[in-house]
Formats: sequence, structure tokens, C-alpha cells
Amino acid sequence: MRTRVCITIDTEFSIGGAFADASRIPVGEQNVWCNVNGRSEGLGFMLDTFRRHHVEATFFVETVQRHYFKNDPMRPIAHQIRDAGHEVQLHSHPCWSLFAHQDWPERARVQRRLDDFAGRPLEDSVQLLQQGIDTFADWGVDRPTAFRSGNLQHDENLFKALARVGIPYSSNVAVAVFHTGQPDYALYSGTHERHGVLECPVLTYSDWKVGPKRHLKALTIAGTSFSEMRVLLEKAYAAEVPLVVILTHPFEYVQSTDSQYSHTRRHAVTQQRLKQLCAYLEQNDDRFDACGMARAARDPVCRDGRNLLLDSPIWHALPRMGTQVAYDRFGRFALACTRPAAA
Repeated sequence: MRTRVCITIDTEFSIGGAFADASRIPVGEQNVWCNVNGRSEGLGFMLDTFRRHHVEATFFVETVQRHYFKNDPMRPIAHQIRDAGHEVQLHSHPCWSLFAHQDWPERARVQRRLDDFAGRPLEDSVQLLQQGIDTFADWGVDRPTAFRSGNLQHDENLFKALARVGIPYSSNVAVAVFHTGQPDYALYSGTHERHGVLECPVLTYSDWKVGPKRHLKALTIAGTSFSEMRVLLEKAYAAEVPLVVILTHPFEYVQSTDSQYSHTRRHAVTQQRLKQLCAYLEQNDDRFDACGMARAARDPVCRDGRNLLLDSPIWHALPRMGTQVAYDRFGRFALACTRPAAA
């Protein structure tokens, strides 16, 4: 049995610091395309890499931003992703709904947990999901069959809401990012039915252990080295884990000096990791199927209630930590050296 490997991309715009300072403006297409010197180092780079290595990915596309972006710039992005042969699924950040109100700056100052699905009333979650379903219909793309919540926030009400609106699959859980505290949602791997919805969690793994203390980490392109990814995929295949979910975002493939992404450079480390991962999956397609998450979830073989916590050796984690710190510092230096002169 081949292990399905689902590279999932949260495709979203950015508030751009507007809630903290109303003089700032949200960031639209640049947060997705991440153009550097006329070349897209975000979504464009990803689509080119996937095409070159015959990888089908899942793009969770955010819709609540329509409350701010009235010209609907996410519509052509969703079409381009679909036309490239990838899954377009639903992603929601509730905080964008504040822009439906003219007094949004005042609301942003006084309201708490603006972007949380955890603790949200059931009917509110249903309305947010329905907004996304209606948006997909308006965009002319297929009705979503999978959902990911903003910030991977979730609770039982979210799963009940998904069941009510008829979305059968989700990827809302990454224990290392957010944990409800409820044992039923401490999901590290595999697939698990909750309130009639099949949850496909982002893989959570352990990258080091000292005595009884174990550190948990989500499997992401930005935060996991290729050597760690390879070890985890090999262990998943050996254990017959049917599905591995990996998380990434387009903006993680550039470095920037500001929240508006007005001065950027490509992020060579994350770009190299994605290239290596896709090449590895292509070279080992007898064992791994790089496919869309909904397509994988529909296969009865992927109904696996086991909840294995995989690990990666610390000697892979330490070089990754050093590389990321060093490259972050180098990136800040390089951007400072190429910053345009003030007008």
C-alpha cells in the first residue's frame, strides 16, 4: 500500500497589521504571489515545482476576506490553482468578518479572540462555512469537500457545523500548533471521524526528547528540514500510515522587511526543501502517492483510526535549528543592504 502524502497550502491574504493600526491596509495578492523582481516566488514558484514533479496538492483558499477585498482578487487565484490541476478547498479566518462593519476599528480594539473557531457558537461557525460555500459557487469552482480553520483552531462545534453544511473532510488539527485539551482531539496522524466528519490532521511529530520531556512539532515546509521529512515519510510508510498531511503557505517562500511585503527576497531554504520533497516523492512513487487530500480521504484504505506519534532524531533537528537562525539573520542583512532609498 502506498502512503498518500498531501501537501496542503493555506492560501490567504493578510490583515497587514490593520487591527493594531487602522492606518495600515490589508495585503492582497502580494501575500500569495510574493513577487520579487517581477517573478512570483510564492504561489508561482509552488505551481511550477508541483508541475515539474507531477505533484497534486490541496490549496485551502480563504474566503472571508471578501468582506474587505470588494474587487474579489482571490477569484482568479482560485481559478489558476484549479486550472493547474490541484484541489481547491475551503479555508476561513473569522477575523475578516469585522470588515463587514463600518466601525471595525473600534470593534477590533475591544473584541477578543477575533480569529478563533474554538469557543465560537455553533450557528456562527455554520454561517462562516456557508459564506465559503456560497463564495465557491460565485467563483464558479467546485463545491468544497474539505475545510481547514484559520490558525488550526477547532472544537466540537466546528465539526458539528461541518457536518451540518455537508463538508465531509477536514484538516483542522495540528496538536503542536493548537490543542483543545480534549483527549479526543490529540490527533497526531492517521484519519479520525469526529461528528461524522473525517479529520485528516497535519502530522505532529516529536523532534527531540530529554528524559520524560518530549517536544512536539507540526510537519511544515517552513519548520521541518528535508532530512526530517524523509525520515518521517519512511517511518510512516513502514508503519503503514495511510495518509500524511504537510502544511505550508505561499508567503513562507520569501523573506520580507515589513508586513506589506513591499521589500522581499526569495527564501532559498524553504524553496529548496519543497523542491527536494517533491523530487523525493516523484522518485519514490512506488511507495508514495503525492495527491490531493480530499481524493485521498475518499479512499476507504485511508480510514485508519490509529494515532501514531512518529519521531525524528535530534541530530536532524539541531542542524535545522542552526540553519534557520543563521538564514534568518542573513536574510535580514541582505534585505537591509538592498532596501530602496527613502524618497
